[in-house]
Amino acid sequence: MKKLNILSLLAFLAISLNFTSCKEETKAEIKTTPIEFKKEGELTIYKSKTDSVVTRFDIEIAETPYETETGLMYRKKMLANRGMLFIFEDVKMHSFYMKNTEIPLDIIFLDEHLKIASFQENAEPFNENGLSSQVPIKYVLEVNAGLAEKFLLEVKDSIVFTRQ
Repeated sequence: MKKLNILSLLAFLAISLNFTSCKEETKAEIKTTPIEFKKEGELTIYKSKTDSVVTRFDIEIAETPYETETGLMYRKKMLANRGMLFIFEDVKMHSFYMKNTEIPLDIIFLDEHLKIASFQENAEPFNENGLSSQVPIKYVLEVNAGLAEKFLLEVKDSIVFTRQ
């Protein structure tokens, strides 16, 4: 009788281990589809002091709760002339984080008049610390890290955007 119980236990363990290893192999085979850029508009940045064009971007626009929560997560890369513009319903302090965001970004916070209010330059990929706007804002522009410095962007520079 003891022999039968031990054999039953060993058979159960062997079957359990087999199912566990199959389950792990299935997880390893899951592949994600890359998220492709979808141009939804164009954005131009102007210097406040001279009203001259600094640069232009093709943009995606995030304004639904899902779009604003997801943002640029899961992207492997972004061309230098592209960005994402977030549009919020209200003017208030907003905070961003880099969870599941694989590319370093400059986060440019804009007030309700589309003027730059503050920056978070070189936001680190995958960092889950909150990056605050520091002041009430209505819009956020995310671009590749280093572009705010390259274009010498300053508080009070402004943007204009159009939808397609």
